[in-house]
Amino acid sequence: MTIEYCLNCEQKVSGNFCSNCGQSTHTHRYSLHHFFVHDFIHGIFHFDNGFFYTIKELFTRPGHSIREFIQGKRVKHFNFFAMVIILLALNYFLSKWTKTELTDVFNKESVSGLSKVIKGYSKLATFLIIPINALLSFFIFRKSRQNYTENLVLNIYLLAGIISFRAILYLTMIVTNDVEVIRATNLVVVFLIFAYTAIFFYQYFSAYSSNRINLVLRVLLISVLFIITKQGINNLINEIGIKYLH
Repeated sequence: MTIEYCLNCEQKVSGNFCSNCGQSTHTHRYSLHHFFVHDFIHGIFHFDNGFFYTIKELFTRPGHSIREFIQGKRVKHFNFFAMVIILLALNYFLSKWTKTELTDVFNKESVSGLSKVIKGYSKLATFLIIPINALLSFFIFRKSRQNYTENLVLNIYLLAGIISFRAILYLTMIVTNDVEVIRATNLVVVFLIFAYTAIFFYQYFSAYSSNRINLVLRVLLISVLFIITKQGINNLINEIGIKYLH
């Protein structure tokens, strides 16, 4: 749809682009067609400006920033698919320098299959949980009237922040092979991811809720459900890896 005011800088516009910031005047609400045809393809084959800006926003005001992005302020942000792929590549690079393997640190039976799948199909294993998480946030925060595709987008940006925290574990495994230190670091990372998830959702949906207690309860619920869902997906992937990958 064509708009009269730029959704990014709120200046009055005419034509196809805002003369003030350059954003397209055809910025519209997310749909499945836009999600796959434009953002997925564009995210894989093009790398826009804004990577470090988006990283900064994800760690200073994650929920507020991504809500603004979905509402239309998109010029400065890096594409969400490209963001996750770059961070996955960084983690993969770090994992090659570690002094020990995950199977040496944790229960071998519980991670051996998972480790095989991640090594061969890291992108698939990572993105697998997104549709489930998007469905959870869609129903838990349904009164915000965010459609399912918008929930997909916000959960992919959340995933980018979570992947960044995982790098802490790999960095620890690079500098030491002390199993107890690595396990302690992993617990810290799990706590940080839980806290980050809660902050992300609280900030994002705070604009749609006047009842703060209700919002906090929903945020805690979805944060716990995300941990449970992630563990369930990991267990499933681990079983598949053990059974089919040798």
